[in-house]
Amino acid sequence: MNITLQNIGRRFNREWIFKGIDHTFEGSGNYAILGPNGSGKSTLLQVLNGSLVPSAGTIKYFDGGKEIDAGEIFNYLSLAAPYLEAIEEFSLNEMIDFHFKFKAFKPGMDKSAVADILNLEGSRNKLIKYFSSGMKQRLKLALAFCADTPMLMLDEPTSNLDTQGIDWYLSLVEKFSENRLTIICSNQEHEYSFCDNRLSISDYKG
Repeated sequence: MNITLQNIGRRFNREWIFKGIDHTFEGSGNYAILGPNGSGKSTLLQVLNGSLVPSAGTIKYFDGGKEIDAGEIFNYLSLAAPYLEAIEEFSLNEMIDFHFKFKAFKPGMDKSAVADILNLEGSRNKLIKYFSSGMKQRLKLALAFCADTPMLMLDEPTSNLDTQGIDWYLSLVEKFSENRLTIICSNQEHEYSFCDNRLSISDYKG
C-alpha cells in the first residue's frame, strides 16, 4: 500500500497549516509524523486518511499498483486517535462486535482474543462509559491493531497510558504492525522509536 503526496497543503482560513509536502509513504514501512502540539500533525493524518481534503496539491493511493479512490480509502485503514471516541453506551462485547462489522479480524484473532489482549475477559459486559481513560485508550488501540487492514494510523497512541500501558502498546506494535503501512503522529520518542522514516511538519510551514 502506497500513499503519494504531491505539493500537499492545508490551510485554515487564510493561514497555511503546512504546504509543499512531497512525500511517499511506501509499502509496509513505519513512518513518524513529528512536531510540537498544535503544529498540524493530526491535520496531516486526517488528510492522509481521507477525512480532510487538502487545500492544495494531490494525494494518491495505490494498492499493488492499482489506484484506489480516496472515497474508498477508509476500507484499507485502521485508525486510533484522541478525537475518535468509543461508543460509551456499548458494552465491551458490543463495541468489539460493532467495530468488526466494518473490518475483518487479523488472522487468528476473534472477539475473545481481543478481550484477552485487553486483559478484560471478566468485563466483557461492562459499559465503555465506566472504563478509565487508560482502558478506553487501550480499547481504541486494540481495535485498530487487530483489524486486518494494510494501513495502520495512530495519533498520540500512548495518551492516557501509564508505563505499563506504554510497554503493552510497544508489544502490540511488534506483533501487529508487521507487513502493513504504519503511520504514527507523535512528539514523544517512545511512541515512534521503531519508525525508520520520519517527517517533521515544521519543515513545511509557510
